[in-house]
Amino acid sequence: MDKIAVLIPCYNESKTIKKVIEDFKRELPEATIYVYDNNSKDGTDKIAEEAGAIVRYERRQGKGNVIRSMFRDIDAECYIMTDGDDTYPAE
Repeated sequence: MDKIAVLIPCYNESKTIKKVIEDFKRELPEATIYVYDNNSKDGTDKIAEEAGAIVRYERRQGKGNVIRSMFRDIDAECYIMTDGDDTYPAE
């Protein structure tokens, strides 16, 4: 079980996902960061993995499917869900 899990659903977020992951690693170094890729075609998954996130896949298209998979798969004491497009600051 993770103490803190940062959950990031992604679809074609290659331009911003590295920054999002780095920001959360800096603000919450004890957190485990999960990126759920939803059929991205722009290399989001590779960038996320290189940035240090655990990458998982949800092949059924749609954010609702991704969110259901995240909460079914990840066991944590605390969850933080954010978007991969850098909408919400990690601070």
